[in-house]
Amino acid sequence: MARPFQSMAVASRLNSALLMQLVEHIIDGAATNSDQWIDCMEPATGLVMGQVAAGDHHDVEQAVAAATRAAPLWSSMGANGRAARLHALADRVEDQLEVFARAESIDTGKPITLARQVDIPRAVANLRWFADAASGQSASEIYTTARATSEVIRVPVGVVGVIAPWNLPLYLLTWKIAAPLAMGNAVVAKPSELTPTTASMLALAASEVGFPPGVLNIVHGTGPSAGAPLVAHPDVPAITFTGGTDTGRLVNSACAELFKKVALEMGGKNPTVIFADADIDAAINTASAAAFSNQGQICLCGERLLIEASVHDRVVEGLVERAKALTIGDPLDDDTRQGSLISADHCNRVGRAVEGALKRGATCLTGGCRPDNLPERVQGGAFYRPTVLAGLDMRDQFNTSEVFGPVVCAMPFQDEAHAIELANATRYGLSAVVCTGDEARAHRMGHAIQTGTVWINCWLERDFRVPFGGVKDSGLGREGGEEAMHFATEARTICTASASSVDATGAVPREASS
Repeated sequence: MARPFQSMAVASRLNSALLMQLVEHIIDGAATNSDQWIDCMEPATGLVMGQVAAGDHHDVEQAVAAATRAAPLWSSMGANGRAARLHALADRVEDQLEVFARAESIDTGKPITLARQVDIPRAVANLRWFADAASGQSASEIYTTARATSEVIRVPVGVVGVIAPWNLPLYLLTWKIAAPLAMGNAVVAKPSELTPTTASMLALAASEVGFPPGVLNIVHGTGPSAGAPLVAHPDVPAITFTGGTDTGRLVNSACAELFKKVALEMGGKNPTVIFADADIDAAINTASAAAFSNQGQICLCGERLLIEASVHDRVVEGLVERAKALTIGDPLDDDTRQGSLISADHCNRVGRAVEGALKRGATCLTGGCRPDNLPERVQGGAFYRPTVLAGLDMRDQFNTSEVFGPVVCAMPFQDEAHAIELANATRYGLSAVVCTGDEARAHRMGHAIQTGTVWINCWLERDFRVPFGGVKDSGLGREGGEEAMHFATEARTICTASASSVDATGAVPREASS
């Protein structure tokens, strides 16, 4: 049963972290009741804050049917019409930035300053950039020969299925839906059941600014109950997924059976490589940001710190100082710089990974435990201290498996060849950071490291125009820029013979058509 979606239904806890809420599916422009519910936890407190709908194949079926009906109307609005609505949606999110930031902080445990300064502004920018990029594209490409003219047009695939992660909920949801929407597709999205709130808020805002019903549908639930039916649905020809490698492998297999388009952005075990000729203080700052931002819960975080031996101790000492200086506390406090991890279970997994490393000979230079003296409201939360380890071999399981927490392991290297060997000694290949003052070395390292993105003397600098994705177990396909817009469309070639190539019967001579 559907009913008009009311703002208070999804955002009831935004005025107080202690209010309960229900987060419902948004299907065909309306909130849809659910027979099953999943408890929503606030990770910073460990308390149940409300419930989110537990979707299944019936809900997915409704959402795909609504999207299928809506797609032709949405496509017929033209690029400029769609861009206008995407900009209106961006305006609405920007106008309610504080509300969205508070919701994101409560759902994820991240500091509200991070949500306010990074996550929500980036979500707005995602919507705006793809709106402008799609509306600024040429309607077609024309290629002419003496015998014929070929026109290449891009046709929306129809319905795009989106599976978004919990670490950057609105940031990555908008990143994944903006291009398909801008190119004329309808979307069925499944956000993480751990962080559902801002996805439903976004769908509400879309309805309020004039998106036709069914263009943007949100189905909540777990991966097996809601994600798997979406991936397997025969009327969803394209799936874009961000999440863990093991789940991505299942998604890829299901898509292969049905010959679907698929883009997979998965795990990473990214190296931060610091040479002795780098600006060492700047490199330490970069390494700290790459290790501890968002509590280390970004697929692009640098969990392996590779340092030229002659400056190893200096870099490690500086990183330890910065880790100790990070203020851990209530995510809703403006002074907090390290919030909680996403859940108690995930915090325990991070702790077990560190404990295992210590048993195998690692040295813990700082952190390695949960913090003391937390504010009373968050004493039951999933907090873990920023942690710096050293003394592990590059083949140790800690250095080959993604931890996804505020933990980094430092290793020395002897020369450039050794650095490359260490950087590539992983089944992952999502990103890398190289800090050096030698431009030629930077160029060589950029070409030698097997990864999707190499940042030189910076981290997480993102240009919307460039492709983004990974190699090896980190991904398949690319997002961003034209790659994302091409993923959401199919190229169709319309080839027309020139008049001089057609004989009196209307046929093209064999030599003209070969």
